[in-house]
Amino acid sequence: MIHDVDEVLRGLLRGALPDAAGDVVFEAPTRDWAARRNAPTLNAYLYDIREDVARRERGAYAERGSDGTVLRRRQPPRWFRLSYLLTAWTNRPEDEHRLLSACLGTLLGHELLPPDALPESLAALRASMPLTVAVPPPESRSIADIWSALGGELKPSLDVVITVPFPVSPTYDVAPPVTESAVVVRGFDGLNSDARPRVLRTSSADRADRADRAERTEGP
Repeated sequence: MIHDVDEVLRGLLRGALPDAAGDVVFEAPTRDWAARRNAPTLNAYLYDIREDVARRERGAYAERGSDGTVLRRRQPPRWFRLSYLLTAWTNRPEDEHRLLSACLGTLLGHELLPPDALPESLAALRASMPLTVAVPPPESRSIADIWSALGGELKPSLDVVITVPFPVSPTYDVAPPVTESAVVVRGFDGLNSDARPRVLRTSSADRADRADRAERTEGP
């Protein structure tokens, strides 16, 4: 699921590159990586994955057939926030700022991942997937700490967060619908302690047929 989100984000960011020159990558922007870079590049480093617990649901969804019959029950998806550190890499700081500005303009136009850009695996979930850019990160997460962990120098960046559902695997099949009912036609008579109640099982079609015959017998 995460790699599918990567591809959607890559498609959006390519529109910010001038004349489609350059590339969009997801590698960690370490010193060694920066030394090997030789073309204008947008780096969207996935630095954090955590569940959006406020969107967690309880219970199960019922999947129904064309006739409305419940076929199976499925656990609701769990939602996760994918946080990307978006940076621009060129030979001049001014060009990097232009790239970041183009990225900001492109992403601000999308409060959700575009439905027409979703691959089949994401579109099948039939869910809106929020996208935010440059929103201040929570206090528990510092961009400066991320750069320190990467061993690089602090660089202008955009914090891009995409919230996506992740399906939960267990699916529970249900038994076929009940089409017969049990009707007690005679119980204990109080005389024979060994007697057992007789139970007559009838289908819905049999009951409808008996009702129709009774109606014809009684007449108007």
